[in-house]
Amino acid sequence: MFRKATTLLASASIVVGSMVFGAQAVNESSKIVFTATQSEVAVDGGFDKFAADVVFDPAEPAAGKVKVVINLGSVATGSSEADDLLKSADFFDVAHFPQATFVSTTIGAKDAGHYRAVGQFTLKGHSSAIVVPFAARPEGTGLRIEGNVTVSRLAYRVGEGQWTDTGTLADQVQIHFSLYVPK
Repeated sequence: MFRKATTLLASASIVVGSMVFGAQAVNESSKIVFTATQSEVAVDGGFDKFAADVVFDPAEPAAGKVKVVINLGSVATGSSEADDLLKSADFFDVAHFPQATFVSTTIGAKDAGHYRAVGQFTLKGHSSAIVVPFAARPEGTGLRIEGNVTVSRLAYRVGEGQWTDTGTLADQVQIHFSLYVPK
């Protein structure tokens, strides 16, 4: 059902040390994708549109801020049938909740090059605090920020009705993000 991981459009502004990065992320080099498990088979999807505003200085991670807004109507799985199902009231309910958001409240260092953003994730009208681990490193003349986080789809009422059966569709969904921000 969810077959294709797609790249995404991101706009970001990043401050690293004394170097200022602020540009629209390169579409072919940025993505937010997800992996769900349906009947014990990993299936992939992603989003064609999102915006990410990031302020980050590795020397002072506590001063950082992140806001990500995902256009849920841009879900892409490689199957129009699966895309329509995900947009429906049983899943994302795009008609009533067109966006998912993550807004950080704190960012801290884990170890060299690795960080954690704590913040509110909102999906389908439900919000909760989550911890998002990520790495940040120079790449070419820009910056690469990437990480993975696992969320409970049922905590956000994604997959209602027959889809609440975790034997058919697992509760845990893996989200991977990779942003390239040019100088």
